[in-house]
Amino acid sequence: MSPSSVESLIARAESLLTRLESVLPHAALAPDWSAAVAWRYRKRGAAGVLEPVRHVGAMKLSDLKEVEPQKERLVRNTEQFVEGRSANNVLLTGARGTGKSSLIRACLNEYAPRGLRLIEVDKADLVDLPDLVDLVTARPERFIVFCDDLSFDEGEPGYKALKSVLDGSVAAASDNVLIYATSNRRHLLPEYMKENLTYQHTEDGEVHPGEVVEEKISLSERFGLWVSFYPFTQAEYLEIMAQWLRSFGVNEAAITAARQESLVWALERGSRSGRVAWQFARDYAGRQAGG
Repeated sequence: MSPSSVESLIARAESLLTRLESVLPHAALAPDWSAAVAWRYRKRGAAGVLEPVRHVGAMKLSDLKEVEPQKERLVRNTEQFVEGRSANNVLLTGARGTGKSSLIRACLNEYAPRGLRLIEVDKADLVDLPDLVDLVTARPERFIVFCDDLSFDEGEPGYKALKSVLDGSVAAASDNVLIYATSNRRHLLPEYMKENLTYQHTEDGEVHPGEVVEEKISLSERFGLWVSFYPFTQAEYLEIMAQWLRSFGVNEAAITAARQESLVWALERGSRSGRVAWQFARDYAGRQAGG
């Protein structure tokens, strides 16, 4: 083979490698950790990128009302984690708009001055979780990997990846990472009536779930701490609404006058959730300021 042929072959090989590198997945590069306290992990082509969240919502723990038991449990776990003591991965489940995600953001704002950081990861990108753990393992900060509104359809790749991570690989790799996830599904997967037929009844009266049900339970039970949220009563909804109006600077007389209107607002939305109360408060406070 002539020298010119060899050079041509090398050039073609280098061109092929360049194209392969552009499509092969790349681990995320370490960002400037001083730029933010919260980050979003996003895919940009084949590469994973940690994007800083420049403005984290100014949610405080005192802003969240009617969720005191849930708040106490999550704050205690987060406090242990920040102090370097043992703590659990957390699954927050229950009715929509009841404060699950807000409580996590409030914990971040509370403990960020003490080194707490948050990385938000979409369920589709959970397969890259081991790379993220490797990226932060030597950092002095404590990192919460946050998966919001987490649920899986059967067969999704992120399901098995998360299950494997929760089974101990995160703890084995680094003690400065925990997973906090929110979901409207207690077991993170859809449940069907036909699955009840897989339960087995023994002669002594015991009931055992079938393999399909066991598989669905096996993921959620890997979270060491479950925090459950419930729909608000009318009185709780009104208290939450009043708290948000106070945070917007509305006076007590106007808050009292807003009660009936806020109930109509909730009826029209079909929900007395904390989110609906916050949305009403923003609308009402804006109209009061303009009047």
